[in-house]
Amino acid sequence: MSKFTHINPSGHAAMVDVQHKAATQRTAMAQSMVELPAEVLTELLQANNTLQSPKGSVFQTAVLAGIMAAKKTGDLIPLCHPIGLDNCHVDIHLNESQHVVITCTATVFSKTGVEMEALVGASIAALTVYDMCKALSHDIVIRDTKLISKTGGKRDFRRTS
Repeated sequence: MSKFTHINPSGHAAMVDVQHKAATQRTAMAQSMVELPAEVLTELLQANNTLQSPKGSVFQTAVLAGIMAAKKTGDLIPLCHPIGLDNCHVDIHLNESQHVVITCTATVFSKTGVEMEALVGASIAALTVYDMCKALSHDIVIRDTKLISKTGGKRDFRRTS
């Protein structure tokens, strides 16, 4: 029998049966990094450090896109359970290396976890930054989308590096 939770004994894709699991408070945090070419960053910062593009506020639009995507994860990933998030927070800032750091934290009281929601939220926020800046350059790089932590399920996880 497979150790993959989404493969049934016959080897076919299957949704995990959570009917006998206890509902617990679950939280997950994921992160994506976006590297902007110098010319994009310079152009964005010229408008009073507000990171504006011709399409509007880059970070605020990406925050909204990330939250909306996290809420739709069950519609996007075939075997994810559709869950009603209790909360979703997307934080976006420039780090010391001038990379865009996107962190998505999702919480729910449920029988199933929210790591996919956090990962989808961070990913779509990163793609939104790309979309809003691509008119200036296609040398934008999205990298290092990863789960940072999760709590409340069978086992907790915290990335150490």
